[in-house]
Amino acid sequence: MIDKQVASAAEAVADIDDGSSIAVGGFGLSGNPIALIQALLEHGATDLSIVSNNCGVDDWGLGVLLSARRIRKMTSSYVGENKEFERQFLSGELELELTPQGTLAEKLRAGGSGIAAFYTQAGVGTQVAEGGLPRRYDGNGGIAVASPAKDVRAFEVEGEPRDFVLEEAIVTEFALVHALRGDRHGNLIFNKAARNFNPLAAMAGRVCIAQVEELVEPGELDPDAIHLPGVYVHRVVDVGPGIEKRIEKRTVRQKGD
Repeated sequence: MIDKQVASAAEAVADIDDGSSIAVGGFGLSGNPIALIQALLEHGATDLSIVSNNCGVDDWGLGVLLSARRIRKMTSSYVGENKEFERQFLSGELELELTPQGTLAEKLRAGGSGIAAFYTQAGVGTQVAEGGLPRRYDGNGGIAVASPAKDVRAFEVEGEPRDFVLEEAIVTEFALVHALRGDRHGNLIFNKAARNFNPLAAMAGRVCIAQVEELVEPGELDPDAIHLPGVYVHRVVDVGPGIEKRIEKRTVRQKGD
């Protein structure tokens, strides 16, 4: 039997070194592996290259690593909820590879599937394909590092040629994900919206670390209900059902409105 359970989040992230690349699950704050992120913060690894849909908020999710100056580069599709992110990026302290959301998802999935690259129509005719997107500013309003131009080819679709841009897959050294349930073999089930970038991030990491709210014995999960097979998962940490979860913005209205 392959028992992938690790005693604590701290033990699970202990070999993440300075300069590591990490794919992190979550969409907004939904499905953030916060126990693993907090353990990584306490562990002290810095100069990290993070691939995630977004960077949390100023005091939660990946935002805690950003505020502690632990992140060197973000590869993301949305960065609008974090003021410290904006400040670091515009001041030249943080590198950003801004990527269309669907393209980012497919880059992660492709990396986990052994596909080196793929062509997509997303970004054709924009700086995503033509290059020139700021990746790092110089701190004085100028661009220190810009995105390169990408290969664009025409393919026949429905009888007419259409341009497609080449996007390379993403493979990271580690992946951090959150799941509702898992077994000690690493099979995972995600809950509703938390089944967003978590399976894709897990696939892309050479070493995938999963925090689960409920850990069960092998064989207890219905095989047809499993969202991610254990072949992609290397370490499992039981964080319990009481783990704190947050949302970015709470919007309420008066009853009857």
